[in-house]
Amino acid sequence: MEENTRQTRHQKKRKLRKGRFVITVLLLAVMTTGIYVYAQFKSGLKMGSDTKITVEDFQPDEFQERIETYLIIGVDARGTEKSRSDTMMLLAWNHDTNDMKLVSFMRDIYAEIPGYQSYKLNTAYYLGGVPLLKATLNEMFDLPVHHYALIDFKSFETMIDILAPNGIEMDVEKNMGGEIDVQIKKGLQQLNGKELLGYARFRSDAEGDFGRVNRQQKVIEALKNEMLSPTNAKNFPKLVGAAQGYITTDLTSTDQLSTIFKAIAGNGDLAIEKMTIPAEGLYQFGNYKHAGSVLEINVEKNKQLLHDFLQLEE
Repeated sequence: MEENTRQTRHQKKRKLRKGRFVITVLLLAVMTTGIYVYAQFKSGLKMGSDTKITVEDFQPDEFQERIETYLIIGVDARGTEKSRSDTMMLLAWNHDTNDMKLVSFMRDIYAEIPGYQSYKLNTAYYLGGVPLLKATLNEMFDLPVHHYALIDFKSFETMIDILAPNGIEMDVEKNMGGEIDVQIKKGLQQLNGKELLGYARFRSDAEGDFGRVNRQQKVIEALKNEMLSPTNAKNFPKLVGAAQGYITTDLTSTDQLSTIFKAIAGNGDLAIEKMTIPAEGLYQFGNYKHAGSVLEINVEKNKQLLHDFLQLEE
């Protein structure tokens, strides 16, 4: 009987020691991960500490808890205080279905800019920053904007290299060069930040700005795939840290991480539907002395297509 009692006690002690060992290993793993995340975040934060993008006085539209929108603006500041917006996109996230839809607005749209005479849409940012661009989209298309993200193209290059140090795979449809300052070969390529930006900005062909918008949408799709790839999770802390300087946004660093992880947890096969405004057949070319060559669009028909695409009326 005593022998059995001693064996039982010995087994309990062994289980207790084993349990303590497992807990210790888990605690060390959590601490190590925490230290790594913090160190990478601080490293990224330091990289983006010299940013000169002005924080905008942004007033979001009311959010109805179903479709949340993010206005994405790309600028080519090149050291100047004021610049036109080279890229204007609206990303809409339907929280009921976890679907995302992306709308690209052509920069040459002849737009009614509140408080000014009509100009190209990209002039709205030059005249009044994000608030005026938001107001222009509000009034032209009755479009709610809940968040914004503004990034200079030079910063974009660096952030791509943080997210995907080995480059991002793109199927390049033709040889590209010239004004984009890089040479890109036709075919399946691993593009670094500078090359990917050049690919997205190329327009020296018959397609012009329409082709460029299409490539920008392809780049967004590729970036989405990289963000959802588990192999890149280790790069997120540094990316979010750098974003604090490189991206001007109303979102906090916690919001940014939360958005990433919600997308990953909600649907690993997250699809992004795409649309371009103006839609095919709903514009004509025009020319004005004060604005140059523009796209004169059928505002009402484009607005209806936009609302139907985003399901804003449901």
